[in-house]
Amino acid sequence: MPTEQAQEFLWQFSAIQAITIPVSRPRWLEVAIMNLDLTDVRRMSGSLLLEEAVTKPGTLHEAYSRFWNYSLGNQILALIQCRDRGIEPGPLASFNRWKELGRHVKKGERAITLCMPIKLKCKDWDQRREEAGMIEGDEVHGAGFRTVFVFKRNWFVLSQTDGEQYKPEPMPKWNKEQALAALDIREEPFKLIDGNSQGYATAARTIAISPLAVLPWKTTFHEVAHLLLGHIGEGRLADDEVPEKSLREVEAESVALICCESLGLEGAEFCRGYIQSWLSGHGIPENSAQRIMKAATAILKAGVVADQVDIDTNQGVGDTA
Repeated sequence: MPTEQAQEFLWQFSAIQAITIPVSRPRWLEVAIMNLDLTDVRRMSGSLLLEEAVTKPGTLHEAYSRFWNYSLGNQILALIQCRDRGIEPGPLASFNRWKELGRHVKKGERAITLCMPIKLKCKDWDQRREEAGMIEGDEVHGAGFRTVFVFKRNWFVLSQTDGEQYKPEPMPKWNKEQALAALDIREEPFKLIDGNSQGYATAARTIAISPLAVLPWKTTFHEVAHLLLGHIGEGRLADDEVPEKSLREVEAESVALICCESLGLEGAEFCRGYIQSWLSGHGIPENSAQRIMKAATAILKAGVVADQVDIDTNQGVGDTA
């Protein structure tokens, strides 16, 4: 069985990249055991990152505008660390990448921790899990390679460096039509006569937004989220995995909140009230938080115009480290 420390690290680790971890199968634990100070990653769970974003207006927009070329989890994680340490948020890169750009990290600056993928030989991976008490020594070791996600202190923001002038890349434009096409979702004319309906999604991967919708952007993201989250249509979750209605609404509206606030669109404040009304005082489960962040990242990434840098990189300003 996993050690208590390994189990704690597991749940913190699983947050950022939406890795599903069946509790009853320790051998499936997708976490690399690294030499990390766990106090540095105390707020890396998906639910806690999401709570930070939902309860503090402006967090998502600042995180996206500052770190748009990173995954959503890393955007929030970087911003939290900058705020905690009084660092001016800005472009991120590794120590060596800043040197290539003609800048150097100031003496005494501590690196920012983010989540990144690494490739390990299965033999090495199993050995790390065995050392952490996650598997028994007599279990058969796998062959080949596997990609796992780890937390590494490897990045510095612009304000932590000195040197040649650096001009940050502008935040990319986001296009709804491009996003829907990339996600294989089609928008159709609104057909319902129910004046209370703001919009809907169908099993045929279509969405329709009422011409009278009060907040059309919010409604668009909400209906797209229902499809991406597997609530309806192709790719729908198994019956025993589909959340109850209240949680489905929380998940879809949380995605809408993230997208609206990240892109600076109207509707985020309404989302907060809607989410709290459906939560009825309860928190958002970890698994739902992971799914929410994954769906929101997919929407934001899909709409970035083609000639802009990919939003989902973990490498920094042109960094290949």
